[in-house]
Amino acid sequence: MRHLLPKMVFVASFFILTGCKKNEKTETVKTEDAKNSIEYASGLSILKYDDYSVVTVSNPWPNANKDFKYILKEKEAKVPDSLQSYTTIQVPLTSVVVTSTTNIPFLEMLEVENNLVGFPHTDYISSEKTRALIDKGSVKNVGQNEKLNIEQLIELSPDLIVTFGVDNNNPMLDNLKKSGLNVLIQGDWMEQSPLGKAEWIKLYGALFGKEEQAKELFDKIVQSYNQAKKMVADKPATSKVLYGSMYEDVWYVAKGNSWVAEFMKDAKANYLWADLKGTGSEGLSFEKVLDKAKTANIWIASGSFKSLEELQKANPHYGEFDAFKNKSIYSFEGKLGAKGGTVYYELAPSRPDLVLKDYIKIFHPDLLSGYEFTFASKLN
Repeated sequence: MRHLLPKMVFVASFFILTGCKKNEKTETVKTEDAKNSIEYASGLSILKYDDYSVVTVSNPWPNANKDFKYILKEKEAKVPDSLQSYTTIQVPLTSVVVTSTTNIPFLEMLEVENNLVGFPHTDYISSEKTRALIDKGSVKNVGQNEKLNIEQLIELSPDLIVTFGVDNNNPMLDNLKKSGLNVLIQGDWMEQSPLGKAEWIKLYGALFGKEEQAKELFDKIVQSYNQAKKMVADKPATSKVLYGSMYEDVWYVAKGNSWVAEFMKDAKANYLWADLKGTGSEGLSFEKVLDKAKTANIWIASGSFKSLEELQKANPHYGEFDAFKNKSIYSFEGKLGAKGGTVYYELAPSRPDLVLKDYIKIFHPDLLSGYEFTFASKLN
């Protein structure tokens, strides 16, 4: 032990050790040496350096009290000492567990779906390609989002678990980390910009060493979205739009700065709650909604309704709206996967250009001749 060493030997050893450490010490990271590759997403930053990338996830849930920083590095890469305290993830990943269906299209678009080894409640997945992997046992069901099967995850030993939180109290996340599992928090669901949500494909590009492919795919989506938006740029917003439906005793309408409202604005529609500030939704009484939207000529209904009859069975008072009487009601949630998962929930965040085209087809039927809905369906 050191306290038994002769004083001179100890001092000499001390200077040798500290000298070596000084020589091996890597430089402090300089943010000006890298450019953030993210343009639209507000909760994601990716700084690419020569040997590693710094990923920052901010505002991953409402009122989040901290940001999350991750260092992505290849096997022999050196990371500056100033970044050693952050979670380090070796890339490219060879195996991954994701916990949201919105992640599935990103994996498939980058052609890395075969690296998926686990998912909670696999019935939610709609994609035929990934369902085939589930059916042959390549993707294991690892429980529920808030009750993941940690023993099974330890056995699977994925390179990374990509998950999410809903508030500052996340005991499951703590348990995963205590079990020695690598965890990355994703906050794409908090994005309100349609292109901002889709840009999270770049995170998966960084995780799987496919940055260029991810950028190319995203750039095509941006181009497609902007072309569709330009198509209606000079069109008047003549469609007066009602959104939502009753859930128990409350009607939830999308607020004016929400993801849904952004689509309707870009599609040039007169959304009746466009001036309601904020993101997410607002709970209203049926009477308030009827008073404001009785004469709306188009109704975008929430819920997986497939017919007007089914909609009216849910609430006979729906028949009081002009949009119901005129049979001008559409649903984006009616198309389901083989096990009942909703295609819109899974694919829409990664393909906002297709969502926008569906809305344009509804509000401006004279445009997009021959176009068939990807998500939307008219209730008959």
